[in-house]
Amino acid sequence: MSDPADLVAEIEALEQKLTEAKASITRRFIGQERVVDLTLTALLCGGHALLIGLPGLGKTRLIETLSTVMGLDGNRIQFTPDLMPADILGSEVLDTDTDGRRSFRFVPGPIFCQLLMADEINRASPRTQSALLQAMQERVVTVAGEDRSLDAPFHVLATQNPIEQEGTYPLPEAQLDRFLVQVDVLYPDRDTERDILLATTGVTEEESTQVFSQGELLAAQTLLRRMPVGESVVDMILNLVRAFRPDEPDASDLVKSTVSWGPGPRAAQALMLTVRARALLQGRLAPNAEDVIDMARPVLSHRMALNFAARARGDSLSELIETTAAALTRTEVAA
Repeated sequence: MSDPADLVAEIEALEQKLTEAKASITRRFIGQERVVDLTLTALLCGGHALLIGLPGLGKTRLIETLSTVMGLDGNRIQFTPDLMPADILGSEVLDTDTDGRRSFRFVPGPIFCQLLMADEINRASPRTQSALLQAMQERVVTVAGEDRSLDAPFHVLATQNPIEQEGTYPLPEAQLDRFLVQVDVLYPDRDTERDILLATTGVTEEESTQVFSQGELLAAQTLLRRMPVGESVVDMILNLVRAFRPDEPDASDLVKSTVSWGPGPRAAQALMLTVRARALLQGRLAPNAEDVIDMARPVLSHRMALNFAARARGDSLSELIETTAAALTRTEVAA
């Protein structure tokens, strides 16, 4: 077991490194600190992120900047209805050498990288979307009956337009559950938009610089898992996740009448990791209850669904999460 003093020193050094990384990112992706923190959280936890927002809000720019700052080999796939699984995974081709002998050679697809940008992921057919399932969970792809390992680290940052429905295919629940967090990219405020105008319409633009290397990011992901989490925070995570399961005996009447299906154990695992990352990004050595409440929406919103009656009433899943989390907090404080 490592010395607690050494662990504290490592965490503090990583906090300084993350501050430098955020400064480098915001030179190209101006404002939207919440979005930057959540995408960095996904990378620190070794997970994937689904960025949902209208076109032109900088999602592609952010992912490209992250690839540079975090020192990751990145590829981009533009998802379209005619995209095939082989266009993502790669395929075997038949080669003929100078002696006339033939043999199969594997040509790797763009998924063989460290940071994959899946642009407009919901535009591809379900068959093509499913090509990512094994890679996102097991970091392995199977082509022609042979398993091929992906590089470490491996992250998928996918984008999605929330308003355009024509020619799109909703992501299946199994794939949504593989995204560690859902990141809602909203319009910038007036001051931020002014800064964007001034920074991006001149002759030159600010450039980001590399802060992390591949090895340093892997070390950071390991260090994050070594961060202590108090029993009260663990209990709060369990209570929060189980509170949104309508079949649980302790579920509230609001949840039972609103939620069709709730989050599974992977949601609790995601919260255990993301609360540590949030503490790191805020310069703290251990997570607290505030971290759990703050991470509830990005971790849970894509892992549960409203029932038909709730959708007909126009209920909001985000409001339900915030209301239930706040009620849980008040109950625990009172206890």
